[in-house]
Amino acid sequence: MSYLMKGVKWCSHVSQMCKVTGSLFKAHTLKTILGINEQQLKVSRASSQLSSEMADSYNYVIVGAGSAGCVLANRLTEDPLSTVLLLEAGPKDTLLGSKRLMWKIHMPAALTYNLCDEKYNWYYHTTSQKHMDNRIMYWPRGRVWGGSSSLNAMVYIRGHAEDYNRWSREGATGWDYEHCLPYFKKAQTHELGPDQYRGGNGPLHVSRGKTNHPLHQAFLEAAQQAGYPFTDDMNGYQQEGFGWMDMTVHQGQRWSTASAYLRPAIPRPNLSVAEKTPVTKILFQGTKCIGVEYVKNGQRKKVFANKEVILSGGAINSPQLLMLSGIGNADDLKKLGIPVVCHLPGVGQNLQDHLEVYVQQKCTKPITLYSAQKPLNMVRIGLEWLWKFTGVGATAHLESGGFIRSEPGVPHPDIQFHFLPSQVIDHGRVASATEAYQVHVGPMRSTSVGWLKLKSTDPNDHPIIEPNYLSTERDIWEFRQCVKLTREIFAQKALEKFCGPEIQPGSHVQSDKEIDAFIRQKADSAYHPSCTCKMGLPSDSTAVVDPQTKVIGVENLRVVDASIMPSVVSGNLNAPTIMIAEKAADIIKGLPSLHEKNVPVYKPKTLETQR
Repeated sequence: MSYLMKGVKWCSHVSQMCKVTGSLFKAHTLKTILGINEQQLKVSRASSQLSSEMADSYNYVIVGAGSAGCVLANRLTEDPLSTVLLLEAGPKDTLLGSKRLMWKIHMPAALTYNLCDEKYNWYYHTTSQKHMDNRIMYWPRGRVWGGSSSLNAMVYIRGHAEDYNRWSREGATGWDYEHCLPYFKKAQTHELGPDQYRGGNGPLHVSRGKTNHPLHQAFLEAAQQAGYPFTDDMNGYQQEGFGWMDMTVHQGQRWSTASAYLRPAIPRPNLSVAEKTPVTKILFQGTKCIGVEYVKNGQRKKVFANKEVILSGGAINSPQLLMLSGIGNADDLKKLGIPVVCHLPGVGQNLQDHLEVYVQQKCTKPITLYSAQKPLNMVRIGLEWLWKFTGVGATAHLESGGFIRSEPGVPHPDIQFHFLPSQVIDHGRVASATEAYQVHVGPMRSTSVGWLKLKSTDPNDHPIIEPNYLSTERDIWEFRQCVKLTREIFAQKALEKFCGPEIQPGSHVQSDKEIDAFIRQKADSAYHPSCTCKMGLPSDSTAVVDPQTKVIGVENLRVVDASIMPSVVSGNLNAPTIMIAEKAADIIKGLPSLHEKNVPVYKPKTLETQR
C-alpha cells in the first residue's frame, strides 16, 4: 500500500513539473508577443502552481483514523467513485501486518499498557482542578489506528434513549432515538443475534464476557438483593438495573474500529491511508475549505479536497485544529495572531466528561485477578492468548455493571457501575497490591461544564484543558450518593463470603464531609471527553456544527466525532461515536436517514422511589 502511495506521489510530482514548465513556456511566449507585464506573469505562475497542487486531491479528506474516522473511511469508499484520504497522526495498530506483534493493543486484558504509553496515546493533562484539591488530571486519548477504540476498556454502552431525545430538543434535529437506534444496529453484529435493539450484520462485533467469574455473579446477585432489577440487555429495552456488559471483543481480540471498519476497506483502490501524519491546519479560500496542511517525515505538505474535509480527531483535537485554522472565538484567536476565518465562539466550549471513583473491597478468597498479575502467570496467560486468543487475556474483565437513579424523581439512570474482580491503582500505572475487587462508579449527567483553548499557535502544543470538575453542588451530592449506594450493594449477603475490609474510601470515611474529601482526592476521569464542537441549530450562538454535521459559517467542512454531541450521553462514548459516524456517512452521501418508529423503552412504574 505504501509503495502504491509513493508511486501516486511520484506521478503527481512529474505531472506538476510538466504543468508548471508548460505554463511558464506559454507565459513567456505571451509576454514576448503581447507585452504582458511582470505582475500579470506572477499571477499566472501562482495560478498554475495552485492548479498543479490541486492534482494531489481527493473527494474527501478525513482527519483522524479513530472511532469515527475509520467508520467514515469505510462507508464513504463503498461508492467506488468517491476517493478518500484518511490521515492519522499516530502509527498503525499492527506490526508487519500482525496483531500478535502488537499484543498490547489487541489483547483485551493488556489494556492498561497503552493507557500509560505515549507511543499510542496523546497523554493529555488538565489544568489543576480547584474543586479537587488542585489535582492535575490525566487524560489518555488514542493516537493510533482505531483511536481510543484501540485503548479503551472495550465496554459497549449506547446510553439511554432519552439522551438522544434530549439532543433533538437541544437543537440536533433528526438525532432523536428513533433516528439513532437504526445506526447502532447497522454498525453491530451481536453474538446473541439480532432483535428489535441489536444488529446482526454490521462490522462491529459485540460479545458478552465468558469468564463466569464468581465475583461477577455475586455482584449481580447483591445488586438484586439491594432492590435493583436485573436487566438482560442494558443497551436494549431496559437500561435501568444490573446485568452483563456488552464488549467490543471478538474471538478473544479487541475489536476496534480499525479492525471492524478500516482493515476491510484498505484493499479498495479509492481509499488512501497515511499514518504518522499529523494535520496542522485546515486550508481555506475565503470561507471555503479546500484542503489541509500536514506533516510527513518532517516535511510540511498540502492535500486538497474537492468535496469536503471531515474532522474526526475527537473532542480535543477537532476543536484544537479548528482554532489553529482560524475558526473559534475571534478575540482569543486575535490574541494569538491567528487570522480569523469565522467567529464561532462555541469552539472548545461546552466540554463535558464523566468523572468516576473506585470503591474497593478486600477479597477474603484468592479468586481475584491479583495472582494473574504475577510475572510467571502473566507469561503463561500471554502465551495462551498469543497461541489461541483464549484464556484470561481474552477479556477486559469488566463483564458486569449497571445503571441506577440517584434519587426519586430522576426520570432515567444517572449513575453507572462497572464491576471488576481486581484492583486498579492510578489508571493501572501502579501494580495491584492485594486480593481485591472494585466498582468504578460515577454520575452520568454532571452539571459541571468546562472548556479548552489554545496554549499557542504551535500544533504540537497540547491545548489548555479545563473540565471544571465538581464545580456544582449537585455534582458533589451525586458523588456522595455513588459512594453510599455502592457500599449498600457491597454489604449484601451475596458478597458476604468474599467481603474483607474496605480499602477505599476506608471504614474511617463516613460523614458527608469525609466522603466529599475522598472524592476530591481520588475521583478520576472515565475518559469520556465530549461536546466541544456542539451540534445545534445555526441560530444557536454556542453551536459549532449544524444537524447535518457541517461547520456553521464556512463551506465544505464537517466535524464527525464525540465533540459534536450537544450533551454527554448516560454511558460510555465509543458506541455512540460509532453511531454518529454511521449516521453522518448517510448524511454525507445524501441518503435519507434510517428511522424506526415506536420502539418501546422501559420507564419506571413510579418516580416516587429511587429504585
